[in-house]
Amino acid sequence: MAYADQSMSGNKITALIIVALIHIFVGYALVTGLAYEAAKKVMQKVTTVDIKEEVKKEEPPPPPPKQEQAPPPPIAPPVKINVATTPPPITTVTTAPPPPPTIILAPPAPVPAPPPPPPKGPSAAAQPRGNPASWATANDYPARALREERTGTTGFRVTVGTDGRVIDCQITSSSGHADLDQATCDNVRRRARFKPAMENGEPVQGSYSNRIRWVIPE
Repeated sequence: MAYADQSMSGNKITALIIVALIHIFVGYALVTGLAYEAAKKVMQKVTTVDIKEEVKKEEPPPPPPKQEQAPPPPIAPPVKINVATTPPPITTVTTAPPPPPTIILAPPAPVPAPPPPPPKGPSAAAQPRGNPASWATANDYPARALREERTGTTGFRVTVGTDGRVIDCQITSSSGHADLDQATCDNVRRRARFKPAMENGEPVQGSYSNRIRWVIPE
């Protein structure tokens, strides 16, 4: 390295001397009237030579030494695994199911007793006013039955309204003579009066049954 530096410094000094001489020559040539072209050629040649000598290519650094590659590590052979192993025995434990939950049913709530019914008034069947024997007398005997001396007993049932009057009359047992049966209902409708039937203290429609015996008057 020291020798190379000294050589480079000598070349620089030589080049500087040459350049100085060229400048002196050019100045002299200009003074003496030399042609400008000749001076330019000489100057270009010298400068080119000096620059080529001055500029040197630096030597590339030496390549790095090749590193020796380490040999690959040895590969171990695969380990054989015995897969067909005997499974452990399975033990089944039978567990009894839990007992069902005990359900306790609460007794039903007592049903409240119904309110007592309102006090009832008097109840009674229809009752005749006066004597029922007066409803049909000897004067009411049918004339034809009287001439023929026909007798008999007629049973009847009447429907009594809330006002105590007879609404309807039906023969329940015949005397055997239609005229005597008809005379029975006609006289009862006309003359019979009743106390109406009562239910809870209120008058209601009721019924009444009785019999009339037809006898020839003496």
